[in-house]
Amino acid sequence: MAVWALGINHTTAPLDLRGRFAFALDQIAPTLQGLRQSLCSTGAHPGIETAIISTCNRTEIYCAAHQPAMDHTLGWLAQSGGVSPALLRSHSYTLEDSLVARHAFRVASGLDSMVLGEAQILGQMKDAVRAAETAGALGSTLNQLFQRSFAVAKEVRTSTEIGAHSISMAAAAVRLAGQLFEDLSETKILFVGAGEMIELCATHFAAKNPKAIAIANRTLERGEKLAARFGGEVMRLADLPERLHEFDAVISCTASSLPIIGLGAVERALKKRRHRPMFMVDLAVPRDIEPEVKALGDVYLYTVDDLATVVQTAQANRQAAVAQAEAIIDAGVQSFMHWMDLRSPTGTLGAGGGVVPLIQQLNAQTDEWRALEIARAKKLLAKGEDVDAVLEALSRGITQKMLHGTLAELRAGDAEMRAQTAQTVSRLFLRSQSKTPNNGL
Repeated sequence: MAVWALGINHTTAPLDLRGRFAFALDQIAPTLQGLRQSLCSTGAHPGIETAIISTCNRTEIYCAAHQPAMDHTLGWLAQSGGVSPALLRSHSYTLEDSLVARHAFRVASGLDSMVLGEAQILGQMKDAVRAAETAGALGSTLNQLFQRSFAVAKEVRTSTEIGAHSISMAAAAVRLAGQLFEDLSETKILFVGAGEMIELCATHFAAKNPKAIAIANRTLERGEKLAARFGGEVMRLADLPERLHEFDAVISCTASSLPIIGLGAVERALKKRRHRPMFMVDLAVPRDIEPEVKALGDVYLYTVDDLATVVQTAQANRQAAVAQAEAIIDAGVQSFMHWMDLRSPTGTLGAGGGVVPLIQQLNAQTDEWRALEIARAKKLLAKGEDVDAVLEALSRGITQKMLHGTLAELRAGDAEMRAQTAQTVSRLFLRSQSKTPNNGL
């Protein structure tokens, strides 16, 4: 079985390009179906396994099949984002076999995140795996890969201090806002969206006791629940342009495919505010706020990429934890590849060969022998033969069938080969005896 992955993230692709390949959670199932149909159409990848992880910082495709199809996967993703394969290739990374496992384990453990050691990515990966399972796209190989990723991430989290010094995106936003406003308790803050990231940001800002908090969301019910937690008000997205001027800080993170805060709306808000500054954070991918807004003189707009320098502090304090985490990941990769090797019929992933297929063949062979002897015994019993005699013949028939090939090998070949065979047979069949069988059998 071949395993491969294709991805783009915050280190390889700019924000606007990542936005072209962002998939909301409810888009994952149909997207996976399209990918599988595309790969299966070639006839070379029946029963392919697929999963897609899509966050504000990354979009990654994981696949498993009998043969790799990296170029086809890249071509499909490029087409889905409306870019050329060459452009996507220049901003993406491709991984196979053990490198896929290592990458997945590092992502789950927070080692590949913009915020080193952050835990949110683990929940996002679990959501992606559930979506793939629901779509029927996840088989035993990818399921094993991700379950081991979660186990490794848990061990990293509990055995190291990888997250002890991390600065979250939400905390970074508060820190930047504090640099613009002398007293955050005098500010009015608007949160656009009601997802997990907005909830985290609202929690951090609420700790600063702002003058007012408002939640703007497409569905009022979800917005009301979040607003109630922080003693804030809720508004519809449709009312946002007319009320934008009321707020000193705007933090937005929705799943919209198009910007929901345009340049014109911000210009009108600034005019009503008599050009008092506005602090804006766009954590969405694709963007929620039109990029041209950043050029306005009284707006301080930050995107997820702009926060990178803020969240990458205290790196020195985390290096020892990173080394410990990498050691845990190394062990996890070796364990996964051993599992893959056992399942490989040709042993291409390791020197051991395909053990699982051999076990399956042995079980099938012994089941066939057992069925033959039982059928023979039933015929003898039907003829009125003595039960003890039939049982004796049954047991003798099974043991003779099982030992026939072994005894033939012991009698064949030269003395050296017979001696090697005898040692193997003794280890397999005579574990409770100290003496080796007679080589002359």
